Amino acid sequence: MMERISSFLKKRKSEIEEILPTFVSSLQAPETIKESMVYSLSAGGKRIRPALVLAMLHSYGRNEKIGFPIACAIEMIHTYSLIHDDLPCMDDDDLRRGKPTNHKVFGEAMAVLAGDGLLTESFRIVAEQEELPFSKRIQLIIELAKAAGVEGMVGGQVLDIEGEGQALTLEELKSIHEHKTGKLLEVSMVAGAILSDAPNQEIQVIRKIAYHLGIAFQIRDDILDIEGEEEKIGKPVGSDTLNEKTTYPSLLTMEGAKTKLVEHVETAKQYLHTLSINTELLEELCDLIASRDH
Repeated sequence: MMERISSFLKKRKSEIEEILPTFVSSLQAPETIKESMVYSLSAGGKRIRPALVLAMLHSYGRNEKIGFPIACAIEMIHTYSLIHDDLPCMDDDDLRRGKPTNHKVFGEAMAVLAGDGLLTESFRIVAEQEELPFSKRIQLIIELAKAAGVEGMVGGQVLDIEGEGQALTLEELKSIHEHKTGKLLEVSMVAGAILSDAPNQEIQVIRKIAYHLGIAFQIRDDILDIEGEEEKIGKPVGSDTLNEKTTYPSLLTMEGAKTKLVEHVETAKQYLHTLSINTELLEELCDLIASRDH
């Protein structure tokens, strides 16, 4: 069963990684900033967010080709967030995906600017997709801005910073991850649905699916921070404990966290079954998120 999703992700990951740097290399900009941007874009990773865009198009029986620029734009936003997360004023990490973090290679100022550049260019990519109706481009830009901004990822990062060293409740922890992690996963699925001309009532169901996948994704991250292998996850194990962060295992015990992970994945699948599409690929993607080792 998992062979199908593994094959899908491997092929799409390869295609995304071939296209991603071209959005930067073609820019009329100083070479240093382009090198910094491409360095982090090319650092590998799961490419789950762009894969979700393409998986939605695939599931709705649409041409995935129209989703590649939008998928790349979302991955650029994700990459910008990682560059800024790694800065000394944030998480102060030296490694990302097994490589020195951007600021360790290019300096803090260039890392800030590289993140700024990736965020800004992502919106231009969406705006310039002339094969899409103007109204659809506006809709996608609004969705991206909400997911990436203070109502989404940035707001979640604020809550995460304010929660360090605090004894958070489960609801507070879920709120952090719903915004910091979940909103970018949600916009990936919603963007794919918008590109597929999915009916609005199904888009609302997809938002619920993404919510549960986002929480599941973060629970798995918390588990890997304790049980994972450093060479696979690409950063030191135990960093959450070192930073005094509340995690799902610290609140629920490891067994409780694993139980909660399964609950969120199963709820996401239940919502999937209400959609009018072939959900096999998306169900396999849910299982992969629950069992991934990096």
